[in-house]
Amino acid sequence: MTVWDSAGWYRQACPAPSPYQDERPPGTVVDLLVIHAISLPPEVFGSGEVQRFFMGTLDFTTHPHYDVLRDLRVSAHFFIERDGSLWQHVGVLRRAWHAGVSQWQGRPGCNDYSVGIELEGSESTTFMPAQYQRLAMLAKDLRLLFPAIGPERMVGHSDIAPGRKWDPGPGFSWSYLAEVGRE
Repeated sequence: MTVWDSAGWYRQACPAPSPYQDERPPGTVVDLLVIHAISLPPEVFGSGEVQRFFMGTLDFTTHPHYDVLRDLRVSAHFFIERDGSLWQHVGVLRRAWHAGVSQWQGRPGCNDYSVGIELEGSESTTFMPAQYQRLAMLAKDLRLLFPAIGPERMVGHSDIAPGRKWDPGPGFSWSYLAEVGRE
């Protein structure tokens, strides 16, 4: 049995569909993986708020920080919690709204041709081994569908939106991800 269904849903993830997604442009080759970091509220982990935000069900009255999020329509294909639990919000054959204004190697509109993976974390924290292990396995399985996504095509949000985005931040170790990916 394949790890992907015909709509691009990963059988090893908990499905939590987002309304914030649409079709990729016709003929698009998916060849980029973008790694992000998020926590809601900021610096709080395991709240379930990130999933609710991506699903469009977040109660914006529960935390003052949420006022800045109220008008945003954001999703990612995947969200990896601190313990390695994996959620999928958008099928990978569709476009998630994770990158915003972005470009990679002179090519604009990264949402069109990328898969977005959010890690539960913040600018001031390091990531957990379980997150790296899950990310490495997911990246390997993504290459079954999108062979062009090799290690050199895995980037941070800060790489495609420099000056605008910080994530995954200084607590993310690209070398550790590469090491875990070789295991």
